[in-house]
Amino acid sequence: MMEIISLLAGGFAVAFEPLNLMLVIIGCTLGLFIGAMPGLGSVNGVAILLPLTFLVPPTGAIIFLAAIYYGAMYGGAISSIMLGIPGASTAVATTFDGRPLAKQGMADKALTAAAVASFVGGTISVLLFTFFAPPLAHVALVFGAPEEFALMLLAFATFVGLGGDDIWKTIFSICIGLVLSAVGLDIISGEPRLIFADITGFMHGINFLVLAIGIYGIGEMLWTVEENHKAGGRSMLSEATVTVKRTIANLRELLGAWKAMAMGSFLGYFVGILPAAGATPGSLMAYGIAKQISKEPDKFGEGAIDGVAAPEAANNAASTGSMLPMLTLGIPGSPTTAILLGGMVIWGLEPGPLLFTQHADFVWGLIASLYVANFFAVVINVAFIPVFIAVLKMPFTILAPIIFVLCLIGGYAPTKDLHDVWLMIIFGIVGYLMRKLDYPLAPAVLAIVLGPLAEPALRQSLLIGDGSFNIFFSRPYSASIMTAALVLMFLPVFKLIYDKMKKKPQAAEG
Repeated sequence: MMEIISLLAGGFAVAFEPLNLMLVIIGCTLGLFIGAMPGLGSVNGVAILLPLTFLVPPTGAIIFLAAIYYGAMYGGAISSIMLGIPGASTAVATTFDGRPLAKQGMADKALTAAAVASFVGGTISVLLFTFFAPPLAHVALVFGAPEEFALMLLAFATFVGLGGDDIWKTIFSICIGLVLSAVGLDIISGEPRLIFADITGFMHGINFLVLAIGIYGIGEMLWTVEENHKAGGRSMLSEATVTVKRTIANLRELLGAWKAMAMGSFLGYFVGILPAAGATPGSLMAYGIAKQISKEPDKFGEGAIDGVAAPEAANNAASTGSMLPMLTLGIPGSPTTAILLGGMVIWGLEPGPLLFTQHADFVWGLIASLYVANFFAVVINVAFIPVFIAVLKMPFTILAPIIFVLCLIGGYAPTKDLHDVWLMIIFGIVGYLMRKLDYPLAPAVLAIVLGPLAEPALRQSLLIGDGSFNIFFSRPYSASIMTAALVLMFLPVFKLIYDKMKKKPQAAEG
């Protein structure tokens, strides 16, 4: 323990060097705005700015890129809350309750909750990273295809209850998402499947951000236009204000969300350390579990503070967690850390167990910089809240076209394919109609995120187990996760049967 503290103290000396400190502040600020731009996200931000790092020493370079990653995790919540457009896939779950809070004139509460929860998630995850790196890296190493599929099934199980009391609508929504996630080329045979009308644009599959921005950006805009028309053209988004008194009151209210933040932090970190899982499944799972453990689950989707705190804590914790397998095993835990890994190799730093002994200054300087980046990211985020609130005070006649243009940019940016832009507009109309018909949108979004992760894991597992599903119950980690997933999945069904049985005697007495 004393050795770790001593090494960390040396790391802080590296992190607080004037050049490195400046790189952290610049990286966090850039990351904040990169994360807030729909369609960009941390992956594109780090990739675009990677060439700039050749102007500074390797340690400063990786600190700069890690700060951008951290800032982007904070920034993703901004457009989700303010405009209803997920800045990145990691911020989709924040839209579920962040956007309703903004529409109720409480955007400052949602932004404060996102910033503080991100700080809590980042702090807990960096502490876990500092003191428990070797054993956690071992856990990540034993996770194979069966464990990955069990984890994806657990994520689906947490979302079964997200559609309210209508379980069938939720299941239908999940099935639609799974069908859309299967569009493209078969992962094993390479054969095209579900290529609608032989349109070649479907060959590369349906990009998740296209669906998310369509449903939550364009769909939300159409819904708001209708609501504004009903309200006689009066914008519902101009009531947002920010004062010191309100900020203190928001922070007091956030104390009640400590369970959601703690749960999101630990869950996000452990999902983040698993290779190829990343922050998106972690944030979605955290949202689902937060609803299940909440005393007021009916408030979720209407503006629950826990619904913002849990996924934001999870995605920030996962961003730190994904660096653990990268540094200790040389296996990237997310797309962004894959780019960071490439950068390290370019600078002659070979990731793996020997990195901690041969380049201790670099490793502990990076770990210390995460503490510093976490502090500056929350300070910069909170400082800019009045600027973000000013966006909501714009007349909706000006805001709606801006949202639409940002949606188009966000849909085009990931693949540079105009096909995706048309697809996104169609998804926007479908999202609007689903909302009109009271179909839950969150399970469909979850399915299209997790479908491409769950399918290869399932098929690889069945190949390993000669087609037998026993493979999921013959390994300790996968067996325990599968059992938890099945219990959670059938819990709403048992609850429904129990409620009906309870009502029968009451009806007979009446």
